[in-house]
Amino acid sequence: MLRDEINQSLKSAMKAQDKLRLGTLRLVNAAIKDRDIEARGHGKDPLSDDELLGLLTKMIKQREESAKVYEEAGRVDLATQEREEIVVIQSFLPAQMSEAEAQAAIAAVISEINAHGLKDMGRTMAALKERHTGVMDFGKASGTVKALLTA
Repeated sequence: MLRDEINQSLKSAMKAQDKLRLGTLRLVNAAIKDRDIEARGHGKDPLSDDELLGLLTKMIKQREESAKVYEEAGRVDLATQEREEIVVIQSFLPAQMSEAEAQAAIAAVISEINAHGLKDMGRTMAALKERHTGVMDFGKASGTVKALLTA
């Protein structure tokens, strides 16, 4: 399980006294625990691996946005730290789909659910997220979906 892999890495970082990795993994564990508590409040089980991948992807996106803001404000040191945290978090994600693989997957989903026009964009994106969480950049995918559905 992904959760076990993160905890093993946390222990390794502690033993190696790798402060950046240790701090980042503690943030990841805190986010996981928050989401588990939230799920428990709604009567759901702890997060599955797919949900964890979605959470990690969200954390990466947050750090990319923060790094951009820091750079614009002239705080290169903080932007660098955010980017280093991104590298640590990405080590737990599976390899991302290439542009060609993503387009093929999008085209397959569109034909499979028989999507026509922008009115089906939500259904298409939902199907993609269900099947390709953690391996597809949905920000880029939405542009491709929109282009294919309007063509």
